[in-house]
Amino acid sequence: MKKIVAVLGFCVLMVTVALAHAPRPGPNGGLMVDAGDYHTELFADGSETVTLFLFDVNDQPVESAGVKANAILIVGGKPARFALEPAGGQKMVGKAPGPVEPGVKGAVQITLPDGATIQAKF
Repeated sequence: MKKIVAVLGFCVLMVTVALAHAPRPGPNGGLMVDAGDYHTELFADGSETVTLFLFDVNDQPVESAGVKANAILIVGGKPARFALEPAGGQKMVGKAPGPVEPGVKGAVQITLPDGATIQAKF
């Protein structure tokens, strides 16, 4: 009986951990994921412009000034790498080599002003 309870407890823990990292809808219409001690939201609408929004762990906006970011997203069936630049407030914007559909798969590497690097996987 104790083994069954232990196994069930472990399963609940694993589901909770998995859900904590699953993409979820963000406040700006994109997908939000964890990135280190931060949260990021990636917005793509089928155009070549991609917007990344930065949040702290409490989902409060984080200023993008001094932040550097590179996106590696699947564009037109192939990996495409491009920079995202601060665009005022918590936004970072970049231009992909082709249309980027909502729900795109890929990752964004973010370098914070203090030199720390975090990664968001979408």
